[in-house]
Amino acid sequence: MSEVARICSDLIRIDTTNPGSGERPAAEYVAELLDEVGIPSVIFESAPRRTNVVARIPGRSPDALLIHGHLDVVPADPSEWRMHPFSGEIEDGCVHGRGAVDMKGTLAMTLTAVRDWARRGVRPRRDLVLAFLADEEATGEYGSRYAVERHAGLFEGCTEAISESGGFSVQAPTRFPDGDDEEPEVRVYPVAVGERGTAWMRLTAHGVAGHGSKPPVDNPVAELCRAMARLADHRWPVRLTPAVAALIEALSKALGEPIDMERLDEEAERLGVVGALFKAQIRNSANPTMLDAGYKVNVIPGTAEAYVDARYLPGHRDELLDTIDELVGPKITREFVNLSGAPSAPYPSPFFDELCRALVAEDPLARPVPYVMSGGTDAKAFHEIGIPSYGFAPLLLDPDLDYFGMFHGVDERVPVAGLEFGVRVLNRLLT
Repeated sequence: MSEVARICSDLIRIDTTNPGSGERPAAEYVAELLDEVGIPSVIFESAPRRTNVVARIPGRSPDALLIHGHLDVVPADPSEWRMHPFSGEIEDGCVHGRGAVDMKGTLAMTLTAVRDWARRGVRPRRDLVLAFLADEEATGEYGSRYAVERHAGLFEGCTEAISESGGFSVQAPTRFPDGDDEEPEVRVYPVAVGERGTAWMRLTAHGVAGHGSKPPVDNPVAELCRAMARLADHRWPVRLTPAVAALIEALSKALGEPIDMERLDEEAERLGVVGALFKAQIRNSANPTMLDAGYKVNVIPGTAEAYVDARYLPGHRDELLDTIDELVGPKITREFVNLSGAPSAPYPSPFFDELCRALVAEDPLARPVPYVMSGGTDAKAFHEIGIPSYGFAPLLLDPDLDYFGMFHGVDERVPVAGLEFGVRVLNRLLT
């Protein structure tokens, strides 16, 4: 078993479900792996068992690169999985379990690379700051946000960062421009240069409490349901930001065919897995995710609550909030559970080019493209202290693996060969 597969499996077997009992066992395991090869680390907790680990590896250049990742995972119901989600089983060439993709596999790649350097006496090109953080799967309050507020000095000198959700392969057929009948395959590698902003909110409908058998005066449950239906049915307009326009242009070039900018929804469907790279990134979104109302079947409650996961494109936060207010109506109030920005990293840039070269060096079929994540990461917190993050967790994937479906999905798994590819790419990039 390769070291990267073993570390990934070990990390998966440590249950760090959020919410749960905390990240401490996984943080201690990471610190031990670093200590074994002489890499000192700083361990700190934002609350009991909400544990973070940061280490700095001196390089040949004093400017530093931050590599950050999270130790926590979302919940998993074992009854829905083919293998137990915290087994870390290795079967059919894959490591199985919650966090294999999001993102213990990436942590394993980083740890494998730096442990190998330490054993061989190799120094990276520049200082590296490694951050293994708590709470990314919630708000980051106990992880990245706490780290930048209370321990910003640990990240001194970091000019860029890399983390999850980028650098993975998406295989797609293409034609030669001259009309040759052959259809060679290229692999598109999206490298994230930004992400949508987050606006999680609690919506509350206020009404008149009463007996369930009486005609309702002002039923907040009904009011809330109508509002959530309007919100769920709303079709948000396309808003093409510069980064997403650059992605679509790069995809068109990589595929050797035009993509119609006036019909992006249809084009996303036509292009399948390639189209998924921009399908959710061309508009704002707001999805009802939780409902909480009432306490007894024969009582109309005075209030009802719902939770909404809203995401906005850079520069379009006000449009998002104004539209939500209009859709839900004046009887419903809202408050933020989590509001964070839409961070971006320089593009084009010399460092983006370095990321691309590392991929192409290991995969000649690679066609790197800029990418904007539909969700959010700890990049939001580091952006607040002036460290731009790129999504770069390199993986060479089997075309049949539904990579996007692995995030928070059932039967999450990552190919061992893909992890080993990622270690090689990180070696090229960092040494």
